[in-house]
Amino acid sequence: MQDPNEDTEWNDILRKKGILPPKESPKDEEEEEEVALQQQSVVKTYESMTLEELEENEDEFGEDDEAAIEMYKQQRLAEWKAAQMKNVFGDLGEISGQDYVKEVNKAGEGIWVVLHLYKQGIPLCTLINQHLSGLARKFPQTKFLKSISTTCIPNYPDRNLPTIFVYYEGEMKAQFIGPLVFGGMNLKAEELEWRLSESGAVKTDLEENPRKQIEDKLMSSIRSSLPTRKDTDSEDEDK
Repeated sequence: MQDPNEDTEWNDILRKKGILPPKESPKDEEEEEEVALQQQSVVKTYESMTLEELEENEDEFGEDDEAAIEMYKQQRLAEWKAAQMKNVFGDLGEISGQDYVKEVNKAGEGIWVVLHLYKQGIPLCTLINQHLSGLARKFPQTKFLKSISTTCIPNYPDRNLPTIFVYYEGEMKAQFIGPLVFGGMNLKAEELEWRLSESGAVKTDLEENPRKQIEDKLMSSIRSSLPTRKDTDSEDEDK
C-alpha cells in the first residue's frame, strides 16, 4: 500500500483533486512537540514549587492549570502540616534512668530537651514541675521531661535539687543546679522561661529578664526608704 504522505507526483495529483488530505508540514509537528514539552515543564514547575511559591505564581498559569495548581497546593499544605506535627510534644513527660539515652541523648535532630531532676517532698521541685508543665504547653516544639533524681542518676545528692539540664541534639547546652540558682520559692514561670530562652531551649517573646524588673522595683523601694542627706542634716540641727 502506498504511503499518502510520500512525495510522489501521483500523491500530489490526488491532493490537488482533494482525494488525499494536505500533507502535514514538519513545522506543525515541531510546534506540537514544543507545546508538549512546555506542558511537561509546567508540571515539573508545580512539583518543585513550595506552597508559598504556588500562591505567589498563581496568576501566571492559565485556567486549564487551576486544577493541577490546587492539587499541588493541597499536597504542599499536607506536607507542611506533617512537618509541623512531627516534633510536637506539649506536655511534661516522666522518664527513668533506662529511658535517658533514648529520650535525651538520642532525642533527634533539631530537638531541644529540658530535663528536670527532682524529688517528691521538695517544695521548689514541685513548683518547677508546675512551671515546666505550663512551658511545655506554650513551647510544644521543645521536649520537656522530668525524672526522680536517684532513679535517673544513682546517688545524686539532694542538695543539688532542683537540677535542670538542657540538651540539643544529644549535647548538654546548659545546667541549673541547686535552689539558689532558681531564687527559691519566689521563682516565677516567666523567670524560668527567660532562663531557658537564654540557653536556646525556647524562643520567648519576653523582651527582658522578669527578674530584673523585680530587682529594679526592690532597689527603688530600698532607695525610697533610705533617709536623704537633707533629712540627716536637719536631724543634726535639731540635736
